Amino acid sequence: MSELALPLYAELDADLQRLELGVDAAELHGSLCGYLSGGGPALSRSGWLGAMLADPDAMKVDADSRIDRLFEVTTQQLESPDFGFDLLLPDGERPVAERGEALLSWCRGFLGGFGLAAGAEPPLSDESRDALTDMSRIAASDLSYEDPESDEEALEEVSEFIRVAALLLHSDCVLAPRHRRSLN
Repeated sequence: MSELALPLYAELDADLQRLELGVDAAELHGSLCGYLSGGGPALSRSGWLGAMLADPDAMKVDADSRIDRLFEVTTQQLESPDFGFDLLLPDGERPVAERGEALLSWCRGFLGGFGLAAGAEPPLSDESRDALTDMSRIAASDLSYEDPESDEEALEEVSEFIRVAALLLHSDCVLAPRHRRSLN
């Protein structure tokens, strides 16, 4: 099995800025995770970026690029039985405000990708529906940073909630239907 390490946030974000795609690394990863968690039609390795940007004419992804690795690793992590899924966010050494804004961007991307894939009436459990509602509230939040220590703790807790919510939504929309099909 290949290494399940996402590309470094700063490097991928720099690549995206150079390509002038109008999206940051957190939002792109969130969009991809949302789409994959929503159970949409399969994405090709070379064409997924165009689907996430809602631009079929967007550049094709070069194999072995950081953008390609983002797709490969994210797909593997979401399917991993050991819940080894990670959010792509700035390094922990970056200021909490920068990481908090990236988390909001990740959530907005996730919601867009999820809506694109799952449609208006996804097959969600009550717990998943609540998680999706909470994620929407988080994405719409306006953060303020007044106490660095408690802000750091809160960011870690919210990040973990978002990570688990994404896995829960993936389970309801992708794993559960796959399991039902295998029983038939």
